[in-house]
Amino acid sequence: MTSRHRSPEQAAEPESHAPGLPARRLAAHVIDEVLRARVALDETLDRLVPEAGLDSADAGLVRAIAVTAFRRLGTIRQALDERLDRGSPRRSGLFEPILTAAAAQILFLDVPDHAAVDLAIRHLHEDPRSARYAALGNALLRRIARERDAILAEADADPFRDTPDWLAEGWRAAYGEEAALAIALSHREEPPLDVTAKADPALWADRLGGILLPTGSIRLRERQAIASLPGYAEGAWWVQDAAAALPVKLISPAPGQRVADLCAAPGGKTAQIAAAGASVTALDRSAPRLRRLRANLQRLGLSAEIVTADAASWRAEPFDAVLLDAPCSATGTIRRHPDVAWTKTAEDRDRLAALQAKLLDAAAALTRQGGQLVYCTCSLEPQEGEMQIDAFLARHPQFRRADASGAEIGGLSAAIDAHGDIRTLPQQLPGETPRLSGWAGFYASRLIRL
Repeated sequence: MTSRHRSPEQAAEPESHAPGLPARRLAAHVIDEVLRARVALDETLDRLVPEAGLDSADAGLVRAIAVTAFRRLGTIRQALDERLDRGSPRRSGLFEPILTAAAAQILFLDVPDHAAVDLAIRHLHEDPRSARYAALGNALLRRIARERDAILAEADADPFRDTPDWLAEGWRAAYGEEAALAIALSHREEPPLDVTAKADPALWADRLGGILLPTGSIRLRERQAIASLPGYAEGAWWVQDAAAALPVKLISPAPGQRVADLCAAPGGKTAQIAAAGASVTALDRSAPRLRRLRANLQRLGLSAEIVTADAASWRAEPFDAVLLDAPCSATGTIRRHPDVAWTKTAEDRDRLAALQAKLLDAAAALTRQGGQLVYCTCSLEPQEGEMQIDAFLARHPQFRRADASGAEIGGLSAAIDAHGDIRTLPQQLPGETPRLSGWAGFYASRLIRL
């Protein structure tokens, strides 16, 4: 019997092992933990899903519900809020994350409405604090199912509905209304998956059935298990967003060069430098992240000197080139990591900008005379990009900008700003379909020590 034929009282029977309930239970828990503790969604999923002992289909459903909930959280929240006359009840336990997970299924996933509603009500009954609101949740979710077309039409008419105000306002100021709208809309799409080949990208694009991008990255047409693809076990390529591969192109590493990769983990840029034949020192303060970097390099058959240290205080003989991929708000990765929009704040951005300034000063001391310092962040915020470099150059007159050229990045001159820096936006790089279009929002500046 489906929930369409059950009263709220009948739905109160917990049936904790009802098919599909463990996946919905875990999805709601993930949503709650990410929002409450402001932890990364991917890390939370990677930690909790294996512990749950779900089969592959249910594990995939958990991930799909959670990712979709964050990708369209503004739409989901507004749909719920507009249908709650008195707002969400206080001290209601998991009421909000349970309804958020259910609404994500009803509005955006190929899940029968009755399954999403019925299992959400069962879950509400399991939580003592939310059980008394089960009837309210039941009515609310049924109404959302009835009014789905109107809800989606309203969301389509408001591209900023799934973007927090502080981000939308900043993008308007930095890029203009039209570009800000395009950024917001691109974040509603599933992201592409790109890889970097150790050598012969045209060959590997053909073997992987992918698209060879002008920059040399390969875009995969189909979603498949990465480890099962040709060339993975042999270490022929690694996963890396096409935009994230650009900063190393500004260094143009070559045999005989000494290059420091600061804040290096998980190691995509280290691999690029090592594959070019340069001698690379990969430094990061996180030992666990460096273990992942070491494993990646081992699979790829590449080598680097690996150092666990804080880049802000580390000292060494100056390098020919220093790459600083600084910790940042990561707003350029919202399409791939939609939780970033809802777990980061303007205060986080400003705190990270202060750290970036310290790291830049330290990187300057590691750059030899005549050497290169390349600074980059996966952020759309000028405070972590253009403004950061302007302030650095005011502090360090011994450095100057060295303009990027279109030829260095596959002729994509639209990704070079008025300063000569790289500034990629998520809506750039059109492709055959929305999923095969775009790339991460990235900033990179090349500086020369005089």
